[in-house]
Amino acid sequence: QEGGTTKFLLGTDHLGRDIFSRILAGAGISLQVGFVVVFFAGSMGSMIALLAGYIGGKVDALLMRITDTALALPYLLMAIVLAAVLRPSKYNIILILGILGWAQYARVLRSEVLRVKEGDFIRLAKVNGASNMRIMLRHIFPNIINTLVILATLQLGGVIIAEAALSFIGVGIPPPHPAWGSMLAEGRDYIARAWWLCVWPGIAILLVVLSCNLMGDWLRVRLDPKFR
Repeated sequence: QEGGTTKFLLGTDHLGRDIFSRILAGAGISLQVGFVVVFFAGSMGSMIALLAGYIGGKVDALLMRITDTALALPYLLMAIVLAAVLRPSKYNIILILGILGWAQYARVLRSEVLRVKEGDFIRLAKVNGASNMRIMLRHIFPNIINTLVILATLQLGGVIIAEAALSFIGVGIPPPHPAWGSMLAEGRDYIARAWWLCVWPGIAILLVVLSCNLMGDWLRVRLDPKFR
């Protein structure tokens, strides 16, 4: 049923379910997956960047070669393969996207660690007998958190698109959960006579991803002293 009534604002699907309610429920799923993946990948990437940038030497060379290998892998293709091997579920998607998403954090944040560790306050901390762990967590990490927040905001939109793509091809969030990707997949067979089944979930993905990217750009300008 096409929308336009007070009962079904955006219409109903082929099973009579309210599209508007399902989009709202799907927003919770997509944002939950996005935030958890970003937190997991950001934490892992930050830890690797701190170890590689501060310790240096063979540790840096080994961790950066692993990072380069991870960056060389096709992100979405690897996610599809791993999701097809594992049982489709929300937690498996979070695990897969989190494992595949840490490398860009490690590569970018390592350069920030290299810059910060040359500061005079780091030398003073060493003279005062601070341990390497304390220097990394108490002195270096707070100085790279701005870059981390910007990267996380920008990655959030990509994670939402990846989750929608996996759900669209049937290896993401399994039915009957109202994931936006699976809603697009269900509506494609009826798009000629029920356009709203695909249009509204697509617009929801567009608006959320665009908002994440705009937020990332705003934070980059707001937090970076060069743009102030």
